[in-house]
Amino acid sequence: MNMNLGGDNLPEGKEKYEAVQEMFDRIAPRYDFVNRIMTFRLDVRWRKKTVKALGLPRESIVADLACGTGDFCVELEKAGMLPIGFDFSFGMLSASPSFSILSQADVLRLPVRENSLDGVTCGFALRNLTELPAFFEEVSRVLKAGGRFGFLDVAEPENRFLNWGHHLYFDRIVPKVGALFSDKSAYSYLPRSFSYLPPHQEIISMIEKAGFTRVERKLFTPGSTQLFTGEKA
Repeated sequence: MNMNLGGDNLPEGKEKYEAVQEMFDRIAPRYDFVNRIMTFRLDVRWRKKTVKALGLPRESIVADLACGTGDFCVELEKAGMLPIGFDFSFGMLSASPSFSILSQADVLRLPVRENSLDGVTCGFALRNLTELPAFFEEVSRVLKAGGRFGFLDVAEPENRFLNWGHHLYFDRIVPKVGALFSDKSAYSYLPRSFSYLPPHQEIISMIEKAGFTRVERKLFTPGSTQLFTGEKA
């Protein structure tokens, strides 16, 4: 199956799940390489800042959800934590350089006991999920009371000039870079997938309704990336 995510209409529901899974299986071998080029390695810095923002002690058990090739797992390992990665794309898991335990699973239905994790991370995947409220509720289910989360994803710069440059880069240049080094359809979809994300105020409301407190949002320079943090009540 090879669904075209580069078309005019973005898929929804089960079609979205299957199309995104197939896409990530397809682009897995060069995914990290293309990410480093497209973000000028800023994605590495953003993950480091997310791990620091968790504020968890060494040997904390942290699940990275929609872990892809395990970039977050690597950063968590460096911080002395014990990461476990979950992703629905076996291709992405197979391309991982991480030494952590990785498992193929639907992050809306994790094979994890209730109240068993110290932390959860998720990098650039919220927009690829089919049910955001259900995801936040699942994170709440598996976290211990006081457990922390860090959700990293794309954003739009609030400055009008930076916003114009952001769209010029991600809408025009990123698809060309992706086509050159990997897959044209996938890297046409990824910039457009931002439209799946609700406004950040709605995301914060969803997170709070799932049982979290001290929910905060931070924009990273140049405003094209946002980090949501908080803890289970």
